[in-house]
Amino acid sequence: MNKKIFALMSILVIASIAITACGGAAPTGAPAAGGNSVEVFSWWTGGGEAAGLEAMIKVFNAEYPDVEFVNAAVAGGAGTNARAVLATRLQAGDPPDSWQGHAGQELIGTYVAGGQIEPLNDLYEAQGWLEVMPETLIPLISDNGNIYSVPVNIHRANVLWYNPTVLADNGVEVPATMDEWFAAMDTLKAAGVTPLAVGEQWTKLHLLETVLLGTLGADAYNGLWDGTTDWASADVTAALENYAKALTYANSDSASLSWQDAAQLVINGDAAFNVMGDWAEGYFRELGKAPNTDYGWAATPGSGGVFQFLSDSFVLAVGAPDPEAATAWLTVAGSKAGQEAFNPVKGSICARTDCDKSLFGVYLQSAMDDWASNVVVGSLTHGVVANDSWKTEIDTALGLFVADSNVDTFQSALVAACASSGPCK
Repeated sequence: MNKKIFALMSILVIASIAITACGGAAPTGAPAAGGNSVEVFSWWTGGGEAAGLEAMIKVFNAEYPDVEFVNAAVAGGAGTNARAVLATRLQAGDPPDSWQGHAGQELIGTYVAGGQIEPLNDLYEAQGWLEVMPETLIPLISDNGNIYSVPVNIHRANVLWYNPTVLADNGVEVPATMDEWFAAMDTLKAAGVTPLAVGEQWTKLHLLETVLLGTLGADAYNGLWDGTTDWASADVTAALENYAKALTYANSDSASLSWQDAAQLVINGDAAFNVMGDWAEGYFRELGKAPNTDYGWAATPGSGGVFQFLSDSFVLAVGAPDPEAATAWLTVAGSKAGQEAFNPVKGSICARTDCDKSLFGVYLQSAMDDWASNVVVGSLTHGVVANDSWKTEIDTALGLFVADSNVDTFQSALVAACASSGPCK
């Protein structure tokens, strides 16, 4: 982004505070917190995500020992439950100091549109973050020249996790295409192995976006979200038929399982494949499992060379109880020290581009390489490509489809959702 946009603000900030960009240690010269506590709201309550948050909190506590960190995390639904609680609090005029949101339309279309978060241009200038954050991210967290959040990571959504032993025992190769995947799952099913582990509904939405990507390709997938791909087209029908077929290989108890439960079926050897974002890798390592031995990974079928991404961000609330303490938290969240503590444990890569690659495991180093070289597209489930209203309509249609498996009805509902809340208006 052209830094001239922020020139005037930069002059004002530099005249009032001298804060340097952080290095490998805790962020020196960070703003002093003005109160005794900072309440940070998230949905990181399990697996590597909770452990990663705790690692970043330790960095915060070391820098601000006199400020109590209040972890207001709410479990369940990949953030769905937390965001419902957050909406209630915001409506009641009771915001936390800072909260987690996904970079993209989820953040811009909800909190910026609602006037609920403050711009952070001055913090970006003071900390030098425009020099170390990916250029592809800044527009996704900006509106009308203002930056509204601090991204702490980059996640990959289109990851196919598998159990290497289960595949080897059944003579199955890692599939690269949709057809290869279905053939592999036919073989596994005939051998009495559950081919695909799936969890509660949001994990099915996650599976849907990867099947859309794998069937349509990156350009047509992107076209779904900008209006250049017709939701009523035969190509989309084929993608939805692939999705319906994929679900026939899934475990029958999916509705009662969390994403961790579904992922663990693969680790335990009770299922062969699981489609989940790379936060699953943090969970696998938390369980003490070894990469390329206890679990393997590949791009989801049909999506080789494409990186379907999402990014977790933190914001500064309008009316934050302690804006100075909140700014201190955001400074740590955007710092090299904070992100290097958080991401290797969380199972994600830094949003910053200057993190030490050697701190990361085999999988995350491969993700860094792919992020640097692949075609990049956004995630539906995790807030990048669709606003909340549109995503909700898609999710409602999916719930009905899971119950009746009627592809025609599902596609008609998706066409209507695009016309109602998307670019097809």
